[in-house]
Amino acid sequence: MSKNLCGTNYPVSICFIVVNEFCERFSYYGMRAVLTLYFLTYLDWDHDLSTAVYHAFSSLCYFTPVLGAIIADSWLGKFKTIIYLSVIYVLGHVIKSVGAIPTVGSSSTHIGLAMTGLVLIAFGTGGIKPCVSAFGGDQFQEKHANERIKFFSIFYMAINAGSFLSTIVTPILRGKSAFSCSSLVSIKPLSFHPAEDVQCFGGDCYALAFGVPAALMALALAVFVAGSRLYRRNPPEGNILVAVCNCIGFAIKNKWRRSKYESSRRHWLDWAEDKYPKHLIADIKMVLRVLFLYIPLPMFWALFDQQGSRWTLQATRMNMALGESFSIKPDQMQTINALLILVFVPVFDLLIYPLVSHCRIKITPLRKMATGMVFAALAFAAAAFVEINVVKTVVEVPAAGKCLLQVYNLAPGDVRLQFPQGKEPFPDPLPYLQDPQQYLTFPLGAPSVNMSLEVNYKGAASRCNVTFNQQEAYSLILRPTNSGIGCKLVKDHITKDDKGAPFLRFLNTLSEAINISLGEETFYASPGYGVSQNKTVMWGEYNQVRCSVASKTCPDLDLGLLDFGASYTVILLEETGKIMTHKMEDVHANNVHIAWQIPQYILITIGEVMFSITGLEFSYSQAPANMKSVLQAGWLLTVAFGNIIVLIVAEGAGLAQWKEFALFSALLLAVCVIFSFMAHLYTYVDPLQMNKLQSDERNGSSGDEDDDALNKKKQDIELSARF
Repeated sequence: MSKNLCGTNYPVSICFIVVNEFCERFSYYGMRAVLTLYFLTYLDWDHDLSTAVYHAFSSLCYFTPVLGAIIADSWLGKFKTIIYLSVIYVLGHVIKSVGAIPTVGSSSTHIGLAMTGLVLIAFGTGGIKPCVSAFGGDQFQEKHANERIKFFSIFYMAINAGSFLSTIVTPILRGKSAFSCSSLVSIKPLSFHPAEDVQCFGGDCYALAFGVPAALMALALAVFVAGSRLYRRNPPEGNILVAVCNCIGFAIKNKWRRSKYESSRRHWLDWAEDKYPKHLIADIKMVLRVLFLYIPLPMFWALFDQQGSRWTLQATRMNMALGESFSIKPDQMQTINALLILVFVPVFDLLIYPLVSHCRIKITPLRKMATGMVFAALAFAAAAFVEINVVKTVVEVPAAGKCLLQVYNLAPGDVRLQFPQGKEPFPDPLPYLQDPQQYLTFPLGAPSVNMSLEVNYKGAASRCNVTFNQQEAYSLILRPTNSGIGCKLVKDHITKDDKGAPFLRFLNTLSEAINISLGEETFYASPGYGVSQNKTVMWGEYNQVRCSVASKTCPDLDLGLLDFGASYTVILLEETGKIMTHKMEDVHANNVHIAWQIPQYILITIGEVMFSITGLEFSYSQAPANMKSVLQAGWLLTVAFGNIIVLIVAEGAGLAQWKEFALFSALLLAVCVIFSFMAHLYTYVDPLQMNKLQSDERNGSSGDEDDDALNKKKQDIELSARF
């Protein structure tokens, strides 16, 4: 057995376990923090597919704990299981990192390596999940049960310390982003990120963002091995999960066959007494009672795990500026949860729970968990409120048979535009250089329509022919010509960038071509109302933008603020011999600040502290000693099923995002009511007395009389703990 820390009842061995968990969680959460944006920007998947694969991976990570529990309990023991599966874990990270190198194969190769790496990571992280926490609990003697309970809080703080640091660091390590400015010497400093100028192969550095977690996982393995001589190791108890399944199966089969000829037994599992010992049946009854309580729990995780998917995607459509010179990345918002955990855990343990107890309100684990559900539901209600305001700046792609249209009038004077068949989407005169109003939805009635438009300018009428296609957005540019007014129809980009970056293009009214440089991006606009390519640039103030024209001096251009999520068209004009700019905002900038996400993070974190930490300790304390890993795996399976719920809703519901958030909130409140009723009927087990009985069983109780006595004691323990 390991030595204790000086002056305490805490074994020295838990230091290695806590550090191992910190590094492993850094590895996992660091990789997962950038995963959604990796799917969107590197693999070019859409939002729904990225969300689906993200939650499919998360679900697999919480299905594999069953495999880890089987290996640990029946074959290798917890210690060796952690070591061997950690090796697979590291290998998965390495493959994932290699798959993010652009020069390694084609896009299909990148997808194949990414999926292979994720599967190995899922088997590694999931396989060790039920072992590490249970192995930490094994380091304590039963007389130090109170210290063990506090250990789970320390253990959970290590998880979130790793998560907090990794969700800050890995979004930076992915490098080139919409918010960096290290190479833009002519632009006002935009944001402060220590490693912002890290680049790989001229673009986003996902290979490094995945490589650092691989190194941390290797360090986690090394730290765990370093403490080998100090660990208190319990030998494998045998293939207990298989024995449990066989016992349940035999009871069901025996009841089906013999219930017609024998009187009903007290419990359906009692039909297994013909083959299995009574103490095993009693243990299974205890486990099943807890697993029955777990049935409603996946709904909590369905909400909680959307921080890395739907909430991150929500952040990309918000204003991420922190003052005039700083910004935050959308995937860094997840650090709030980890940071608040580090604050809330001691606050709840040292202040809130004692204060509530002092008010003579009995606090039980299941009551804590039910309250945590309520806070998580409130978090999604807050997220729905934020989303309602976020989507106000989003331009939706038009439905079939329709298109979107806006008009730029570049002729000095008012212009009237007449559409065929008396249609007047723009009934008022269009002033010179007026910012276009919000896109108008224009019905076409067919997939593609050719139109002849009449333009009235200064008493003269001109006609121009244009072709509109359904589900497209257009800018109609009206420009002066020698014979009147000419038309130019340009397709627009209305979809906001997945990282929140602004889009920019230039409309050149000059008689010569122009080149414009914004940091690493170069825009070329041909003469005579040519339009440059639409590109993403970095957020910030652009007061001195370099340009070049063949036959004349081109002074630095002042574009002003290019804000998050907006799409701009900058019109280049020549006035009194100077090149001037006029900026049009085609798609409005994100006007909801990222700080509005903080309340929902606070609420979900309060819910996590009351639900997750409590559930982790509850799962350990309510299981017989030989089934602790099995019950821990059952607890983790609730997370897996929670992610499956997200998959079903995200892919099948087809709801607007705010409605989806509201649906999740309502579902969790309904589930909370059901869980509260189930919790009221649950009978707690005293861990100290239960483990003493478990020790008596290991010392040998072979006869039915001894089994009956032990089972009677177990029933007494349950009744004494009822609330």
